[in-house]
Amino acid sequence: MTDTNRTGALDERATPDSVAVRAWLTGLQTQIADALGAFDGTPLATDRWEREAGDKLRGGGCTRIIEGGQFFERGGIGFSDVSGDTLPPSATAARAQLNGRGFEAMGVSLVLHPRNPYCPTVHMNVRMLLATKAGEAPVFWFGGGMDLTPYYGFEEDAQHFHRVCRDSLAPFGADLYPRFKRWCDEYFFLKHRNEARGVGGIFFDDYAEGGFDQAFAMVRSVGEGFLKAYLPVIEKRRATPYGEAEREFQAYRRGRYVEFNLVLDRGTHFGLQSGGRTESILMSMPPSASWRYNWQPQPGTPEARLYTDFLPVRDWI
Repeated sequence: MTDTNRTGALDERATPDSVAVRAWLTGLQTQIADALGAFDGTPLATDRWEREAGDKLRGGGCTRIIEGGQFFERGGIGFSDVSGDTLPPSATAARAQLNGRGFEAMGVSLVLHPRNPYCPTVHMNVRMLLATKAGEAPVFWFGGGMDLTPYYGFEEDAQHFHRVCRDSLAPFGADLYPRFKRWCDEYFFLKHRNEARGVGGIFFDDYAEGGFDQAFAMVRSVGEGFLKAYLPVIEKRRATPYGEAEREFQAYRRGRYVEFNLVLDRGTHFGLQSGGRTESILMSMPPSASWRYNWQPQPGTPEARLYTDFLPVRDWI
C-alpha cells in the first residue's frame, strides 16, 4: 500500500470521487453567489457555457457574474469542469512523471472587486486535478486557498480573515495554517515589484495528504469558510465615506492585481496554456485600473500606511 505525497500520488485506500467533488463545487458556487447577491441587492447573472466540438478541451462550466452592482463593482464566481488529452506545461514543469497523461480539472474560483476603496478585494478558489493514463493508477491533487487585498488597511479585518483561515484548517492539523500562510505569502508576491499583493491568507497546491477522503474534507472546510472570512469585513466597511482620491489610489493598486494575475499566477497560465475559456479565466480582472510612473504615496498618509504596515509579511494572529 502506497502513501500520498506532495505530488498527489494516489493512496490505494481511497479512489478519487470526481462525482462527489463536482456536486460539492456546484453547491458551493450557488451558496456563495446567493449570499453575495443578497448582500449587494443585485442577483448575480448566470452564464452557462460548453466547449465547442473540436476544441483542445472538453467540458464546460457556469459563471455567476455581477457588474455595476450596488456594492460590487465587479465580481465573478466561476465553476468549470474540463478535460484534455495532455496536461499543459504549467502543470508538468515540476512533475515530469505526469507527462503524457490526460486530465480532468474542476474547481470554483472567485474574485470580488467592491466599489468602495475601504472594502478589500478578495480571491478564493478550490479545485481538484485528476491525471489519468491507461494501465496506471490515477493521480489526483487538490489546490486552493483565499487571500485578502485591501487598499486601506485595518488590522482587525486582517486578523479576522486569518483567524477564519486558521480555524478552517485546524481540524486537519495544527501545522497546516502556518504552512499554508507562508505558502500564500510567498506565492502572492510580485517579484518584479518586491511587494506583496495584499495581506495574504492561505494557499496550497499538490495536496493529497491522508488520501482522497481526508484531503477532500480539508478542501471543503476551506471553501465553506469563505463567507465567514469575508462577509463580516465588508459589512463593517461598506458605509465608509470615500472620495475621488481614494478611488484613484484603488485604481492604482488594482494595477498591481492585474500584473500579478497576468505575469505570475499559475492558474491563469494553466487556463490559457490548456486552451481554456478566456472570458472565464480573465473574469478576475478589475473593471478599471491605472498605472503611474514612479509614483510613491506621501509619508504619513493612509496610502503610505498600506506599504509600511500591511504589505510587509507579518503574523496576523
